[in-house]
Amino acid sequence: MKRYVGDRTIDGVKVTVDGVPLDPCTAVREFTKNGFEWSYEGPEPRQLALALLVDHLGDRDKAKASVEPFMQAVVANFGNEWEMNSADIDAALAALSGKAVA
Repeated sequence: MKRYVGDRTIDGVKVTVDGVPLDPCTAVREFTKNGFEWSYEGPEPRQLALALLVDHLGDRDKAKASVEPFMQAVVANFGNEWEMNSADIDAALAALSGKAVA
């Protein structure tokens, strides 16, 4: 199970997956050149939502289809420091699609 962590540090915003910097996935779609952000709705949180979904799902098209609702419901509501794992992302996606989580 993958572990995603975001933190605001003195050196700026840091997002990792299993301790390694998360790929911003700008080759899939570039919403911004300014990197990741969270706690609001906008291009930087949208880029983070895309990166999380591409990494988690391994499917660019499914990730792109879920970016907006995932950004609005999840990424826009992160605090300064946040952590999610694969199960958390699955649960969020299931809630967004209206499916019950087992």
